[in-house]
Amino acid sequence: MLFALLTWQLVARGPLRRLDERLGGRLHDGAGLPHPLAEFFSDLGNPSVAVPVLAVSAAAVTWWVRRGTGRVAWWPALTALFAILVVPALVLPLKEIFDRPGQPSAEGLGYYPSGHTATATVAYGVALLLLLAGPVPPHRRDVRRALIATWLLLVVCVSYGLVRQGYHWPLDVAASWCLGGAVLQVVAVILVRVRVRGRERPRTPAPDNATRRRERRADEPERGDVA
Repeated sequence: MLFALLTWQLVARGPLRRLDERLGGRLHDGAGLPHPLAEFFSDLGNPSVAVPVLAVSAAAVTWWVRRGTGRVAWWPALTALFAILVVPALVLPLKEIFDRPGQPSAEGLGYYPSGHTATATVAYGVALLLLLAGPVPPHRRDVRRALIATWLLLVVCVSYGLVRQGYHWPLDVAASWCLGGAVLQVVAVILVRVRVRGRERPRTPAPDNATRRRERRADEPERGDVA
């Protein structure tokens, strides 16, 4: 509903869009973080940065599941793949539909919603959800809160850097927050179901080398008797 409201104000050139353009101009031209630091923050929304972070998180959760159950789980990789594919599938058609011009320092059209903000929101958010569903135990609330705070800080820094550098209007990044939040809600529901099913299954750890050798020795007399 919030995304629909923002989009309506954008298309109708309502008061929210006029406020958005004044605020964007002030953030870009006024005092704020130095441009090199703001550029660094905006680069955190690049797929070349966010996607490897998501891939590392998925690999860590896969290793954790393999170590604990002795089975290879595919849900971390599938979740990461879904996150990688869903962002352009949502953002690119909307950019073409609304075709919004950027700030005066930007070139071309198609700045609504922000692809970098959506990438940061979804990629870092899914990495967070994978860690919360896997290695981070529920009783470690301090760790969980620290991870959530880190994700929020990353998204805010990316959004601010994009506006500060003149790559996007504030309304562009706010729309991507809505889209990213909807995607994360779907992922969270799926991961909760996966975790519940994992608890219901009996965990049979993989036998170690010593156990395998004892089993082979126990089978040798039986093979001799049959011969």
